[in-house]
Amino acid sequence: MLDRVRNIGIMAHVDAGKTTTTERILYYSGTKHKIGDVDAGSTTTDNDELEQKMGITINSAAVFVEWADRTDRPVAINIIDTPGHVDFTAEVERSLRVLDGAVGVFCAKGGVEVQSETVWRQATKYKVPRIAFVNKLDRMGANFWGCVEQMKTKLHANPVVVTIPAGQDSALEGVIDLIEMKLITRDLSDETNRKFFAAEVPERYLADAQSRREQMLDGLSAASDELTELLVKEQDVPIGLIRTALRKGTLENIFTPVHCGSSKMFHGVQQLLDLVVDCLPSPLDRPPVLGIHPKSKEHLTRKPDASEPMCALAFKTVTESSGDLVYIRVYSGEMRPGETYVNTTNGKKERVTRFFRMLGNKRIAREIAGPGDIVAATGLSETYTGNTLCDLDEPIALEAIRFPKPVVSQALAFSKTLDGGKVGEALNRLVRDDPTLKTHTDEETRETILSGMGELHLEISIEKLKRAVGVPQEDTKLVTLGRPRVAYRQCLAGPVDFEWKYAKQSGGSGKFAVISVRYSPLTPEQIEEKVREIEELNDPKIKPDPNNIYFVNSVTQATINKEYIPSVEKGLREGAKKGSLYPFPFVDLEFDLHFGKMHVKDSSAEAFYLCAVEAFRKVQEQVGIELREPIMKVVVISPKDYQGQIAGNISSRRGVIEETSEDKGVCQVVAKVPLANLFGYTNDLRSATKGQASFSMDFSHYASVSLELADLPRPDVKK
Repeated sequence: MLDRVRNIGIMAHVDAGKTTTTERILYYSGTKHKIGDVDAGSTTTDNDELEQKMGITINSAAVFVEWADRTDRPVAINIIDTPGHVDFTAEVERSLRVLDGAVGVFCAKGGVEVQSETVWRQATKYKVPRIAFVNKLDRMGANFWGCVEQMKTKLHANPVVVTIPAGQDSALEGVIDLIEMKLITRDLSDETNRKFFAAEVPERYLADAQSRREQMLDGLSAASDELTELLVKEQDVPIGLIRTALRKGTLENIFTPVHCGSSKMFHGVQQLLDLVVDCLPSPLDRPPVLGIHPKSKEHLTRKPDASEPMCALAFKTVTESSGDLVYIRVYSGEMRPGETYVNTTNGKKERVTRFFRMLGNKRIAREIAGPGDIVAATGLSETYTGNTLCDLDEPIALEAIRFPKPVVSQALAFSKTLDGGKVGEALNRLVRDDPTLKTHTDEETRETILSGMGELHLEISIEKLKRAVGVPQEDTKLVTLGRPRVAYRQCLAGPVDFEWKYAKQSGGSGKFAVISVRYSPLTPEQIEEKVREIEELNDPKIKPDPNNIYFVNSVTQATINKEYIPSVEKGLREGAKKGSLYPFPFVDLEFDLHFGKMHVKDSSAEAFYLCAVEAFRKVQEQVGIELREPIMKVVVISPKDYQGQIAGNISSRRGVIEETSEDKGVCQVVAKVPLANLFGYTNDLRSATKGQASFSMDFSHYASVSLELADLPRPDVKK
């Protein structure tokens, strides 16, 4: 039954305890009988040798467990453990696109860190209901209520606390359930860590627990008029009504339930599973998936029903020696091995050979996949991330997954002893499997350029490439990386109204076009207004431009045939992909076509396209450009003794410190720093703090930078 299915993601900042939490869930559900450990490299989800070597999650991994609901019926829970490092944000993005709910894990000591904000925003974008789990209450310096307050200020969340800690750090006894008013503690004599006691709340915690319960009920009243009425009358609120209000408010994103515990010490994990079942949505609780007919562009929907036409979205591909493994979320209908479906993204027919329910790197073969199922399929040679698979006779195209653009590039060099064809194939597969990786050949140097989300992202990608080609990991000379390059953006230095005539005559019909265009750099406020206008249209075919390049047709008289207008837009957009001086895309521009001329015989769509391309090149020469560099939000955490060195180092890197705080001898520095000045920061920070500091960064925005400060390639000036 679909009401007993949960598709959830575990998301958080680096080192918040996502993988350990997933391991404890597998253990308590009975899926795994031996407890895995991150430090020992024995976890189910971090099964890649690179993950085990570095102690971090790099790839999202899917697992399946069963947990009984409150009527003792089994609930199937598909869990995706996602990476916490910002460099691997694509794994979070594509996972949240296909999930119904999420668990945000927070470290009770670190609180809401920069990547916590990123993944929270991603979940908000997809309107994914979520619950919060404040983990690591056993750590020295744990501050549960400080973390809850940060959820309000940094995430703009509305937290409703449903459990509170009984003691913290070394004094942690267990957790107090505010719904049933019970203290839940572990049986310390039980070596299996499975036995727990539920007792009355001790006197030393009772007053605080009662006060916190009143706050919880007040928060829940936003989702239940019946509960509100009982509170007004000062009557007892039944536990059943509390759970009903809790589920309703979570599903409608009115508030976020907050639970606490320590996964490493086994506190709170079973109650977390109860909350997943109680609060997070089944496929039936989510709205029907939206799409369009690939030919007629008619708006279509698919409900989570086995009797509906089959419809599924591919959200991840993994290259294997025996063929690709494609991860799929089924939204409607039923998928069966041996059946043929159409990929409406590329129009090709695909036959599913087999598919599996995944448990880390283990596979359980399935004979049928229905609505809500997440499976990994083989036999799909032409289906990639973001592609839609559906019934041949009932085609639908779902919205593709949008990924952030790379911000760092490095040149790749390969030894002549390597098989060039094998290297090229492996590189193509690497880029195909990771949509935030891009590769191209520099036109001048003929170097292969690899672009990604950060230095660690590129480092890991090269290790994967070596493994695919068969290069020994210890051999650092066969595949090497050049120095990092920044992915700049550019905009026109100012507005201009520019007319350009394109006329070519070479015997027979010529080419003639004249266009007058107002070129206007857009302010952040203007961009917000344009995005708001597009969202108000509520048309899935019209989306905000990722580079904020907008075209307006203001031609009021029949000076240009309507059929030529799209060619003008196409030419301007083509010109904006790469500047005439520097090879970076343009951003934040409006092209307003307001006048033009044409010739009865010599004008054509091609002539207007070429006119637009040439006009934009001339405008750059006339007005000049404003170069923009990526600015990163950097958060450094270290012992307070090193705060001065950290601040000085950030200032020397053109950084601006926005916030500093100190708690129990630990300081946090928040700053905005140009990405170009962050290369090598990891080693510098380790040296300055004797390895005692850590930092995280996330893309913030693009900002203007002088040409003198920018790390630029040689200008491509055409004489």
